[in-house]
Amino acid sequence: MSIRHTTKARRGAAVGVLAAALALAVAGCGSDDGKKPDDGAGQKSTAAKDSRAGDDGDGKDSEPAADSDKTIGEIKGPNGIVVTVHSAIRDGGGFVTVNATVTNRGDQLFNAVDWRSKETEMKSRSSVSGASLVDSAGKKRYLVLRDTDGECLCTTGLSGIKPNASRPLFAQFPAPPSNVTKVDFQIPTMPSVSIELTG
Repeated sequence: MSIRHTTKARRGAAVGVLAAALALAVAGCGSDDGKKPDDGAGQKSTAAKDSRAGDDGDGKDSEPAADSDKTIGEIKGPNGIVVTVHSAIRDGGGFVTVNATVTNRGDQLFNAVDWRSKETEMKSRSSVSGASLVDSAGKKRYLVLRDTDGECLCTTGLSGIKPNASRPLFAQFPAPPSNVTKVDFQIPTMPSVSIELTG
């Protein structure tokens, strides 16, 4: 009979230890250190500073788009949407990174759902994954690069852009041959703009 009571006591102790460990694990996961959680629009490359940066109209200023002090092209689209292209830089790894700012000069919220690629595997529904660079002379189109998970190497989370608000935008493409210095930057539903490649 004493063996039976000892076994029950051991089980009870094991359950108590397991419950305490589980409680500590849950408490550790739920700690709130005053920081807001990441919205899932994580950086896909070093060119992406923050895909949600800009003034959303709530008075909070955040980091502007890279090279936002210069303009190499501008696209004016429907409903007051303007894309200002700041740079198109060749990277050492054989890529071109286009940095821009999208501004909503209209009077309604803007969601970039029509700017995404038509690929069904794409996870983000509000990205610039449908953008392309076109080398007219070489008759080639360069599409936005994808990572190993199938996500675009571009800005995601382009939804809910309030009137008079701006957000930085970036997209990475395979680099055209080094003798190509001008390409057309295209975004679905928007006119194209001729931009110069540097670097």
